[in-house]
Amino acid sequence: MAEQATIEAAPRTRAGKGVARSLRREGKIPAVIYGRGRSPEPLVVDTLALTRLLSQVAAGTTLVDVAVAGRAPVKALIREIQRNPVRPADIIHLDLYEVHADEKIIVEVPVKLVGVPEGVKNFGGVLDHIMHHLSIKVFPADIPDHVDVDVSPLNIGQSIHVGDLRLEKLELMNAAAQTVCTVVAPRAEEVVAVAPEAEVVAEPELIRKPKEEGEGEEGEAEPEAGKPAKKPEGKKE
Repeated sequence: MAEQATIEAAPRTRAGKGVARSLRREGKIPAVIYGRGRSPEPLVVDTLALTRLLSQVAAGTTLVDVAVAGRAPVKALIREIQRNPVRPADIIHLDLYEVHADEKIIVEVPVKLVGVPEGVKNFGGVLDHIMHHLSIKVFPADIPDHVDVDVSPLNIGQSIHVGDLRLEKLELMNAAAQTVCTVVAPRAEEVVAVAPEAEVVAEPELIRKPKEEGEGEEGEAEPEAGKPAKKPEGKKE
């Protein structure tokens, strides 16, 4: 069953982006409550109190008592939480939807897979969780925190569809053919071919060309043809 909590709120008489920014600077969050049979009513709630509440309950499936300025509390669902796109921890607006005990409402609830499939346990298959939320129609008092789906009988190639689920007090709104989860065959491991070790070719040793007969010593120039060789300085013939 869904948890219940309380939100203290006050009426909000001013609107607009400038007013909303001013409220957030004061540690308050603009909000609105609406529902069938009532006009939308602008509210303001305390930032710290709302943040503390959201850390303890599941938004979307939790019934809250909304108390506005001393009036008798009304039951509502947290319909939408708008957050700052740059700083997601910062809430910029809150939508509340008033509910009535004798009227069914449509909500989204998480899907929780229970058990280990046979195909995973005994044949190395892989469980693929496809649908993470289900849309249900239900009385407010019967809203579950989540829907359990037993996957233990599944073998490789088998699936669970929305039409296979049997849930008491809940009316499923999703198409019966939608797949909730399936077990697929193990993925073939990629075999990476190991390249053979390249043959190491030694660099050829640099061998100085042997001097041919008559070739001058290093640093001495060869005489040009038809000219006598230059005599070394300091030597006499």
